[in-house]
Amino acid sequence: MSDNYLEIQGLHVYYGNIHALHGIDLSVGKNEIVSIVGVNGAGKSTLMWAIAGVLPIAGGTLLFDGAPLPTSPHRIVALGISLVPERRRLFSTLTLRENLIMGAIRRTDREGIAADMERVFALYPVLKERMSQRAGTLSGGEQQMLAIARALMSRPSVLLLDEPSLGLAPLVTEALFDTILKIRDEGVTVVLVEQNAFQALEISDRGYVMQIGKMAESAPAAELLGNPLIRKTYLGG
Repeated sequence: MSDNYLEIQGLHVYYGNIHALHGIDLSVGKNEIVSIVGVNGAGKSTLMWAIAGVLPIAGGTLLFDGAPLPTSPHRIVALGISLVPERRRLFSTLTLRENLIMGAIRRTDREGIAADMERVFALYPVLKERMSQRAGTLSGGEQQMLAIARALMSRPSVLLLDEPSLGLAPLVTEALFDTILKIRDEGVTVVLVEQNAFQALEISDRGYVMQIGKMAESAPAAELLGNPLIRKTYLGG
């Protein structure tokens, strides 16, 4: 059996007639943070949606803990993989508490749900103060906190984060990356797609660079950070 917790081999995905992903290979070890960086339009979000079961795959193998990954999103969530999508996609007319409950919709362990709600409040104390507030009225930073907290309510072993810092102020972004490290320290494996490539790689164990539907490079994050071509192309010099 492979040592990889999440393993993708030869993944192909189409949008209609558009071949979006061309034979993608990706491996993630248990309790790692693995970042996927690249220019806009490279297919990073498409890859995340495919892992989460939202997009059908046209070819390839997806394995989780050595077994084939289900194809339906609800079964993938039940298995322990949860996606925080780009632009959060909260239930804006529901309260913060209702959004958290929706994150635990497949669970029946009331005591466990209550304990996990306190766990996310420990990560994000401000959310406890906003329990009855509608999600759509929260600030951008608070909405991102809620999106991550909602995903954690499913008690995932793998958390997929798609552009979590998009639209956030620098100080909020810095706090976000600190929280990602805390989540990993609690035993959750993290796959991170992020526009702030430098910050993402700084907290990651390994990284992948995507170019228009293909993986162009993969290496330990420190090696990618030290690669002059990668720094010039993706990290701003």
